[in-house]
Amino acid sequence: MKMKKMTKRLLAWFGVAIGALVLSGTVLAHHGDAGRYIEDVVTVQGTVLELQFINPHSIIVFDVTDPSGKNVRWQAELGGPQQLQKQFGWTMTTLKPGDKITLIGRRVKSGAPYLNLTERANLVLTDTGKELFRTANFGQPTPIQTQQ
Repeated sequence: MKMKKMTKRLLAWFGVAIGALVLSGTVLAHHGDAGRYIEDVVTVQGTVLELQFINPHSIIVFDVTDPSGKNVRWQAELGGPQQLQKQFGWTMTTLKPGDKITLIGRRVKSGAPYLNLTERANLVLTDTGKELFRTANFGQPTPIQTQQ
């Protein structure tokens, strides 16, 4: 009888350990953006195709006309819908297909057409100049990189 109890306890502890490892991997994976984006901000103008008002990060899908006249599909990542609603009063219709927008944010290092708008970022309706989004640290200089 003692052996059954010990085996059950050992299996229970093993299950808890596996669960903790799985959950810690998920948390680390979500916040593993260090070094993913360039430090300098870039300015991009485009036309909204879609606002994906989803968790954990809302996404703006928009087209940008490159210097050769070709449309390039971009995405910009913001905070979640609850944050956008609470801080900026956004709804699912704040950005509509066809809206012309100017975004300032950090581009992904790979050069892909993807912007991060979670820090030092700004979003304005191009035609009216109406600001829809500004992070608290917008306009602050690029942080100094330290050598390790």
